[in-house]
Amino acid sequence: MPAEWRGTRAQHFREFPLLVKFLFPNDKLSIQVHPDDAYASRHEQAAGGRGKTEMWHIVDAHPGAALLLGLKPGIRKDDFVAAVNSPAVEDLFVRYEVHHGETYFVAAGTQHAILPRMVVCEVQEYSDLTYRVYDYGRVGAHGKPRDLHLQKALEVTNFHGTRAGRIPPLSLHSPDANKHLLAACEFFATERWDCDRTTNIEGDPSEFQLLIILSGCGTLHDTDSAYHYQPGQAWFVPASLDLVILQPKVPASFLRVTVPDPSLLVAQLKHQGFEEKDISRVVIA
Repeated sequence: MPAEWRGTRAQHFREFPLLVKFLFPNDKLSIQVHPDDAYASRHEQAAGGRGKTEMWHIVDAHPGAALLLGLKPGIRKDDFVAAVNSPAVEDLFVRYEVHHGETYFVAAGTQHAILPRMVVCEVQEYSDLTYRVYDYGRVGAHGKPRDLHLQKALEVTNFHGTRAGRIPPLSLHSPDANKHLLAACEFFATERWDCDRTTNIEGDPSEFQLLIILSGCGTLHDTDSAYHYQPGQAWFVPASLDLVILQPKVPASFLRVTVPDPSLLVAQLKHQGFEEKDISRVVIA
């Protein structure tokens, strides 16, 4: 990929820095944890050497849908080891009943599991490092239980608490779309835009943009071409492109994801009049 497409903030990454996926769990996903960059760089060079911090945006949820995110206060390593081989391990977790439109931040080192009956859009560091600790008795393609990684999981789990949890969106000022900053950290910044009219998406030579279409359809225009978009698609907007125009055929909702400069982002939000306490809830240091 040409350097000018990535933008100045992403030029130092060996691989593309972000991964976006949609999850449609029909059963409980495994209880697992991801390492941070420091641990991955020391122990997982063969797997890319990058940790995995992520966020989940709930695209849809049936009544009663829930997820497990972070251990309850006071849970120690011994407590976790004693329960990890049985379904009782779920009782050690903070359980969130989830609803459409909510966002959850999942810091590296946070034990978690996504349960069924929801659709999730996940934004994460470009990494596939997952340490599975409980898999509900499932077997793999060869009829044998899938591998567990308890020792590594214990090494990377933060038993003293993390910044993981539900993030209240920060409403941004905009004349042409309903915009909210959902979550931001050193690895990604994600906004949700809800548009019912023609909307300009301005470029920035420092950052590429990913546009993840959640609902609606219409046309994206650049200086040369027009492209039809629909739900479930991800569009890459190069940093070298000055402007993209979104023209919805019906009202559209999408996520706009970038690699931010967190300190610059905080300064911009303060300049727009947001208080530090509100910024700190959504920009995770």
